[in-house]
Amino acid sequence: SQRRGPRADMVPEIAAAVGFVSGLLRTRGCVSEQQLQVFSGALREALTEHYKHHWFPEKPFKGSGYRCIRINHRMDPIISKAASQIGLSLPQLYQLLPSELTLWVDPYEVSYRIGEDGSICVLYEAAAAKAPSSYGMLTCKNQMMLGRTSPSKNYIMTVAS
Repeated sequence: SQRRGPRADMVPEIAAAVGFVSGLLRTRGCVSEQQLQVFSGALREALTEHYKHHWFPEKPFKGSGYRCIRINHRMDPIISKAASQIGLSLPQLYQLLPSELTLWVDPYEVSYRIGEDGSICVLYEAAAAKAPSSYGMLTCKNQMMLGRTSPSKNYIMTVAS
């Protein structure tokens, strides 16, 4: 049996990471759909190239620090390079993206944290036996939308028949 190269194996993980960052830019409404497509393509290409020799499906956490995308007081160079393709400056990027963002892109799992004390939310998860699922997005949707770190109140709704 022929072994697939590491490049083909990271497609869903990179797609999840690119979709997430592009989605953050989209929610601010300052970037056109055409610009988002160019940005997404540039980011996908840059991440594929950056991760090429640092992708170990047999040891998913090996190289995790190298693959981590980070915005704190500095903009991640991979994001700023992709953004420069659509004419976004660093000050514009700092306005459009969270000031504290960590995005982990590992084999079989992509997760993120907004803020230093925020919850870690799973964007993409693939188990060996089952198909990839995106249910992780639902668990953190409220926190992402509201930007809160405390758990939301649970309301029980009853339906009379």
